[in-house]
Amino acid sequence: MKFVQIIGFETERLDEMQLLLQEAGQRNAGRTGGPTHRMLLKDRDKPNHYLALLEFESYDEAMRNSEDPETSKLAEQLAALSVGERVYTNCDVLESGELK
Repeated sequence: MKFVQIIGFETERLDEMQLLLQEAGQRNAGRTGGPTHRMLLKDRDKPNHYLALLEFESYDEAMRNSEDPETSKLAEQLAALSVGERVYTNCDVLESGELK
């Protein structure tokens, strides 16, 4: 079953975060077990509030990814650029598809 983790966070340094994520993506290109899809959303009602959605093939894949030292290092770097606490929501995907 596909799994999605939603991470809510606030930052005034989004450009720096995006650069870190881009560099991490280049380092991890071709690696198996990481996210299969990602999306970054900006909250229109709360300045500097964002939601990151990361999709994985399964919960187990997501947990293996979380245990990777590179993932832990990236999470620490992103936390340093955040304001306040991040909020994690873990979801099993029951249904997904394109609407026409």
